[in-house]
Amino acid sequence: MSEEPIRISDKASAARGANAAELLLLEKIRRGDRSAFEALYRAYHPRLTRFLLRLVRRPQLVEEALNDTLMVVWQRPDSFHGGSKLSTWIFAIAYRKAMKALGRFDDPREDPEGFERADEGPGPEENSAGVLRRDLLARAMDELSPAHRAVVDLTYYHELDYNEIARILDCPVGTVKTRMFHARRQLRRIVGGGLEDWV
Repeated sequence: MSEEPIRISDKASAARGANAAELLLLEKIRRGDRSAFEALYRAYHPRLTRFLLRLVRRPQLVEEALNDTLMVVWQRPDSFHGGSKLSTWIFAIAYRKAMKALGRFDDPREDPEGFERADEGPGPEENSAGVLRRDLLARAMDELSPAHRAVVDLTYYHELDYNEIARILDCPVGTVKTRMFHARRQLRRIVGGGLEDWV
């Protein structure tokens, strides 16, 4: 007996169920339930960590922005009014906290001799094609602005639609589309065909 593939409606139904469970946790958090907060914290910690690390590229800022984000969830759960999914609200807080933390640091300085130094990492024969693609994409994303990195990350790694991303970044949907267009173009330029089917 073969298993049937998961239909889109099943996936949407599962997402609604997850959102309902998270809303129940938030309701308990409003009443001061620490165990509900811990459950929500455990659910979001890995997702937010990946998002913030790709966004700010500074581990010390990731932890700061992550803690600040989850403190808002704990201290001000009433500021969620239900106009979006709970995850959209939480990611929007994380984005704002990350941008604020980034604003307090100087941008890294360009290393003009960096391209001339030999790469001491493992050679292509030591890596699988998937690892190489992931590393190539990670290096390419490093060259994007935080705003462009956020759009790419939220689209491809968190599978959010443009409307949700617009709410998170607090900008019009058209701005999200424009940023994605420019990010893809820049990624294609940087990788030069190494990721054509992805970008």
